[in-house]
Amino acid sequence: MEKTSRNIILIGFMGSGKTSVGLKLSYKLRRPVEDTDKLIERREGCSVSEIFARRGEAYFREQETKLLEDLVRTGHECIYSVGGGTPVRPCNRPLLRQLGTVVYLRAQPETVYERLKGDTTRPLLQCEDPLGRIRELMESRREAYETCAHLTLEVDRMAPEAIAEAIETYLPGAHG
Repeated sequence: MEKTSRNIILIGFMGSGKTSVGLKLSYKLRRPVEDTDKLIERREGCSVSEIFARRGEAYFREQETKLLEDLVRTGHECIYSVGGGTPVRPCNRPLLRQLGTVVYLRAQPETVYERLKGDTTRPLLQCEDPLGRIRELMESRREAYETCAHLTLEVDRMAPEAIAEAIETYLPGAHG
């Protein structure tokens, strides 16, 4: 068994519950949880919004790939919640799968909109028609998420605790 195989990687669109589910899993499985956006913010010394504004999305996506490469090399038993756009870059998909078990938290656009309306910290949603933008982005990312995932869960009507339980059930030998 490779050293990183016991990592759990949560992917999905922003607002799909990755952070909440990661925290529940961390508690249940007694493993640390890391948000890759937060790891990048620490490396860069500024927020994702500031990185987008100052250096652009392409630069940010490069930093995501560099971080994944580092995590694959150093990996340990951890839960990673990754940015919604991370699986979109084709080079990131095999890195995510190498890093551990990839779980796609799939939500409907309306669910995401309800959760995120009024959130001004999401650079990709600062537009005239956020719901339309969510639909467009989700559709453009669907194949990337699906081809990357080992497990896909429909999360619209599930509480974070129930999602964490479903993931725990899926994982062979998830305890201890």
